[in-house]
Amino acid sequence: MGKTIAEKILSNHSGNDLKAGDFAICNVDYCLGQDGTSMLIIDRIIEWGVTDLALKDHFAMIIDHSAPSPNQGVSRVHDKMRKFAREFGVKLYEIGDGICHVVIPESGNVLPGDLVLGADSHTCSYGALGAFSSGVGSTDLAVVLSCGKNWFKVPHTIKINIIGDKPKGITAKDIILHIIRKLTVNGATYEAVEFYGSVVDGFTMDERFTIANMGVEMGAKAAIFPYNQVVEEYLKGRANKEINPVYADEDAVYSEEFTFDISGLDPQIAKPHAVDNVVGLKEVEGTKIDQVYIGTCTNGRYSDLKIAADLLKGKKVHKDVRLVVAPASREILRRAIDDGIISVFVDVGAAVVTPGCGPCVGTHNGVPADGENVLSTANRNFKGRMGNTNAFIYLGSPLSAAASALTGQITDPRQFLV
Repeated sequence: MGKTIAEKILSNHSGNDLKAGDFAICNVDYCLGQDGTSMLIIDRIIEWGVTDLALKDHFAMIIDHSAPSPNQGVSRVHDKMRKFAREFGVKLYEIGDGICHVVIPESGNVLPGDLVLGADSHTCSYGALGAFSSGVGSTDLAVVLSCGKNWFKVPHTIKINIIGDKPKGITAKDIILHIIRKLTVNGATYEAVEFYGSVVDGFTMDERFTIANMGVEMGAKAAIFPYNQVVEEYLKGRANKEINPVYADEDAVYSEEFTFDISGLDPQIAKPHAVDNVVGLKEVEGTKIDQVYIGTCTNGRYSDLKIAADLLKGKKVHKDVRLVVAPASREILRRAIDDGIISVFVDVGAAVVTPGCGPCVGTHNGVPADGENVLSTANRNFKGRMGNTNAFIYLGSPLSAAASALTGQITDPRQFLV
């Protein structure tokens, strides 16, 4: 019987022939924590008396969720992270370096076939590279950091085929929102997901990251794309070790299989207060918007900024709208500066903030007021996600966000596309 990518990667890292439903202890290739979760990781390491970290050279902490620090409490967390990094000799990404799920792939420390755990739910993003990556709690991450391994239940895998001709103005964000609408937020709970099809074959690296990033929004433990030439090109000059991609067998057994033909797909919007509360944009077109946010680990990459800037160029943000833009990493910011993209945002009236999570987590850089509507390119829109339980968050693509920033209401971006 053939194996899925998840079954193969976990088998490779356990030394056993595993199938879905099995339990195993597996060696982990890389792990990470961010400033919302590293405090507990550090506390556990100190509490257990660990002095020699098994994954010291394969671990990073990233200050991204509240960067720069918005208050004294967060500053204490950041200070603790810096002192721990110095004492134990581990990698620390500082304020302004960017979001964990962007800077780690940029570093070349996660490669196809790797097993990765992160103390952040969107660690599934690295599946875009062909890795099995999953979010865990801080204590589980401390276990991994201490001994280099942890226990796993091998997940069943759902196969998703994306086919058809991608319509004008439709992005990877629209596609994944459409898929989550069908599968719901619980549709892939404790399962892996593999993506295939003619549309997937044509995805850029950024598009793969957008889709994989939101795998957890349908409950998935991992969201995996097979290795291809796009990944090979992305890793050139980045990969710090030999690449050993893993592919599913032709006779791999899947728990379910879905096929999505996106040929007639319209722009998608997730309405408050659930990621699977998705409708075609036309159903909410005209809804007043107070703030627009372009960024996050879902859509703060270079191509996301570029398509938004191309739509906005030469125009002005609506007088009643605040447009906040957060590049996802320092590398992306630098490239966007060099290519004139940041100048476009400044000229249209946007506030460009420090590379990082920005308003997404709700600690600073754009907490909405009571009753305000926000159109965000983020991955979550539950109550309080951006820092105010009395605000309303809509999720959409960078194109939909840019168009809506111009008009002051949810707007189909295709009217602005030549």
